[in-house]
Amino acid sequence: MKLKLIALASLASLCTLSQAGSPTTGGTESVADFYNAGSKFISDSKALVPNTRRAKNVIFFVGDGMGISTQTAARILEGQLKGMTGEENRLSFETLPYSALSKTYSWDQQTSDSAPTMTAMITGYKAREGMLSVNHLTARGECDANVIANNSLKTLLELAAENGRSTGVVSTARITHATPAATYAHTSVRDWEYAGYSGQPAGCGVKDIARQLIEVSPAVKNSLKVAMGGGRSYFMTNTQVDPEYPSKKGARKDGRDLTAEWVSSRGVNAKYVWNKTGFDAIDPSNTDYLLGLFEQSHMQYEADRIKDGDKGEPSLTEMTEKSIKMLQKNPNGFFLHVEAGRIDHAHHGGNAQRALIDTIELSNAVRKAMAMTSEQDTLIIVSADHSHVFTIAGYPHRGNNILGLVKEVPAVDGNLPTPSLADDGKPYTTLGYQNGPGAAGSFSGGVRVDLTSVDTAALNFMQQATVPLGSETHAGEDVGIWARGPKAYLVRGSMEQNWIYHVMREAFGF
Repeated sequence: MKLKLIALASLASLCTLSQAGSPTTGGTESVADFYNAGSKFISDSKALVPNTRRAKNVIFFVGDGMGISTQTAARILEGQLKGMTGEENRLSFETLPYSALSKTYSWDQQTSDSAPTMTAMITGYKAREGMLSVNHLTARGECDANVIANNSLKTLLELAAENGRSTGVVSTARITHATPAATYAHTSVRDWEYAGYSGQPAGCGVKDIARQLIEVSPAVKNSLKVAMGGGRSYFMTNTQVDPEYPSKKGARKDGRDLTAEWVSSRGVNAKYVWNKTGFDAIDPSNTDYLLGLFEQSHMQYEADRIKDGDKGEPSLTEMTEKSIKMLQKNPNGFFLHVEAGRIDHAHHGGNAQRALIDTIELSNAVRKAMAMTSEQDTLIIVSADHSHVFTIAGYPHRGNNILGLVKEVPAVDGNLPTPSLADDGKPYTTLGYQNGPGAAGSFSGGVRVDLTSVDTAALNFMQQATVPLGSETHAGEDVGIWARGPKAYLVRGSMEQNWIYHVMREAFGF
């Protein structure tokens, strides 16, 4: 009897320890949930039937600088903002049925900039660093307009215009910036964005990029229904006062107000807006052409834009929605390019949170486009032009704040996770950069700064970096491609970046 009592007491003690020792980190799934989700994935995959139809519409989304690590971290952050652990979340475009990897090198760069990468995706050809929609035979700084014309590569937007489609370009960057500009402009230097740019030689015969948007071919002029983004100063003269910032003026030195020329050259139903009030007042049913320039330079980051409420700028999702409504009026269909341009800029500034929030907004815009179109007649492709030296490191536990310090799974169940320490005895964050401006604040006297009392989830926090640079750099690894709709099944495996153009062209049947 005594032995039985001792055994029962020991069993009770073990039960108590077991209850006290429950894991403090982890997900909410049952054991069966993982297996069942895998089975559903297989059954859904078996049900996929390749859509071999021709596309009436093509929408091409580009997350500028949206590498795989950015996509992953944004997925987790969005999930955590919803109250989830985050890792199990999926961004809208991650649900698309077809995906691939894109090789982002250009003709002369191992790690590319946005000009040749977007040129590849929109023309089908690998090109040179800093050049927009011209072939690699073009000399750097080429100023002969005839040479540029002879070396120009026809873009998918121009091809769509010639085939009777309506077209549109939307970006949160300047509309004259490399990615959106590659859809309509041809130049040897991506920086020649406005008349009077100091880096463009006097007497250069190549039109500035803003002027090229206004003076497009007759086919593009007729088809380009929507152009929205930032870069207002590049369309205004240097004597015009900015409507939003009375102390600032335009940048153009040729005396041309291109905002007025857009309206006057495109008829009574052409409109120009510069703020959200004007944007909201636009009725797509009675507007044929819309130019929206919502900042002097780039539009605000999404994290900052939302602070302005209805007084500031439209979101990428709102611009996408209005663009589709305008373009859908054409019974022949449309081509729309949408860029989340400021993901790239936040990374260059070493600020992960703004980059991730802009990535989440890109996902919102894709979700809106998916809801407004049918996968039976609309090809949607989502990709990136290049990556960044942005890392997700350490061994953080499931649900660890993606913006926070690394805290590992406790060695003993029941214990709470505590910050992991590096060899210098100090904690470190999950997110970081291999180089960039964050390095300046990462070390003091050659010793790494202690982040113990630092709010790493603050909006302005710059992640620690190793190599000190004024601007963080791009990275050279592959980026993702996701697709649904007609000919989306052609997106597969490892792809050269310029093949994306050929998928879109094939979908249109051109």
